[in-house]
Amino acid sequence: MNKRRTPESTDDDNPEWTTAEAQRAVPFSGLPATLQAKLRGRPKATVTKEPVKLRLDRDVLAALRATGDGWQTRVNDVLRANLALSGKLG
Repeated sequence: MNKRRTPESTDDDNPEWTTAEAQRAVPFSGLPATLQAKLRGRPKATVTKEPVKLRLDRDVLAALRATGDGWQTRVNDVLRANLALSGKLG
């Protein structure tokens, strides 16, 4: 069966493989373990966090967000330190 290619279905950034390219392809399992690990993405954290919904005052939230990327992690760190100081967290 011969498929007709239309201009709408043609993607210059991701062209269809030739037969020769398909024959040279290696399955993911055939790649070196180090490369497989890199391609799998970010490794799972040993300690995962639980998503919660938290209601904050508008000005508090604005101030936290103004500190830039990572503000949620910093909030977690502040809460952890406060709980540790009060003896509620070990």
